[in-house]
Amino acid sequence: MVEEHYALDPVDLKIIELLRRDGRMPFVELGKRIGLSEAAVRRRVKMLQERGILRKFTIEVDEGFQVSAVIFLQFESSRLPGEIVEKIAKVPGVRTIYELTGRFDAIVIISASKISELNERIDRIRAIEGVRSTETAVVLRIIS
Repeated sequence: MVEEHYALDPVDLKIIELLRRDGRMPFVELGKRIGLSEAAVRRRVKMLQERGILRKFTIEVDEGFQVSAVIFLQFESSRLPGEIVEKIAKVPGVRTIYELTGRFDAIVIISASKISELNERIDRIRAIEGVRSTETAVVLRIIS
């Protein structure tokens, strides 16, 4: 959990920026780039994790080996969005779910190894109780 009154200093922000670019960067390299010892960087990263600021380290897969889509969802008003989103999160290939305001209740970013697999996954989402409608856009290319 993030402490309400914890302010990130410029060193913390630099650590976060460097880890966003390369989550596997060794603490020694981080230290060289920001002028701290390996031990000092290790302590700061641990503190950022304990405070919930750094929640996870992940990898990014080359999208050239996948097909991705953005699914815009509308939920039935009688259903709790949290329950629906929990079920959607269990569908294979779901990478990110954003709850929204406005016309759509949520957006799902989903990937698969081929179009037919993507279609099966979208069908699974459509079948979840409480999903009223979906609108899908297949990603043609990633700009940045």
